[in-house]
Parts: sequence; C-alpha cells; structure tokens
Amino acid sequence: MVSSSKTGKSGKADARTARKARLAAALRENLKRRKQQARERAVAHKTPLAEASPQDALAAGAAPDFRRNRGEE
Repeated sequence: MVSSSKTGKSGKADARTARKARLAAALRENLKRRKQQARERAVAHKTPLAEASPQDALAAGAAPDFRRNRGEE
C-alpha cells in the first residue's frame, strides 16, 4: 500500500475511498444474492405442463385475477 504522504491524500480521503470500495463490493454481493433468489423463486413457481393453464381456468368459469402481487398474501 502506498502511504498517504506520497499520494498527497489525507487520512479522511483514504478512509472515504476504502468505504466506497466496501460499499460497492457489498452492493455487488447483494445484487448477486437477490438475482439468485429471484431465479429460485421463478423455478419454484413454474407450473409443470400437466397442470392447467390460466386459459383453462377461465374456460372452466373461474374469474380472472388482476391483482398485482398475487403470490404475496
């Protein structure tokens, strides 16, 4: 590591840079984790081909569901 006296930066600037790098790394990890969770949820909610499609449910007389967040009850 280069000492701050050679670069002309103060200790606060070094601390700020280190904090910024830590936050960027944390954000990248958080994004990766959230993407993985979304992939897992998508796989868990996929319906097999043998199950009825939404069109089949409508043909059977079921009312359509227009709510935005259907699965989050």
